[in-house]
Amino acid sequence: MLNKIYETQKEGCEKAIASLKRDFTTLRTGKVNISIVDNVMVDYYGSPTPLNQVATVLTSDASTIAITPWEKSMIKAISSAIQAANIGVNPNSDGESVKLFFPPMTVEQRQENAKHAKAMGEKAKVSIRNVRKDANDEVKKLEKDKAITEDESKKGQDEVQKITDTYTTKIDTLVKEKEAELLKV
Repeated sequence: MLNKIYETQKEGCEKAIASLKRDFTTLRTGKVNISIVDNVMVDYYGSPTPLNQVATVLTSDASTIAITPWEKSMIKAISSAIQAANIGVNPNSDGESVKLFFPPMTVEQRQENAKHAKAMGEKAKVSIRNVRKDANDEVKKLEKDKAITEDESKKGQDEVQKITDTYTTKIDTLVKEKEAELLKV
């Protein structure tokens, strides 16, 4: 019974780590990444559609993203969607494609992104603490229902805490690595 609780807790913690890694991809480092435009939604014949479903999105160099729509008529809608998404650059259209030119990041921008990375790490830790609370509640419920003894309950809660500590350490490591990557010029 306790092992099932531990497995469920580990799954929840893994989901929190995966979510953190996904969030990290939205942060800009020195080199642009196409994931910066992942949240851009384009008005495609009246329905909001992710940019990568109406156009090819590529990085042509370390500071440029080229967006080639599958339908030329979409260029205006794509430019509008990028402006509305407020990703920090203005779209440039040549009639065939839309290009986003990202200037080199300033020290302030790098520090700001490092702060965002820390905040994302804290959000993931809150998630893990919520998973821990659920696991501890399950252990206490088993004790209350007389399915396990008081000693087993104590050991179970200690194991839940060990799992939590392990994943919290993983998050700290991921945040430190991301900060180092963001602050590296």
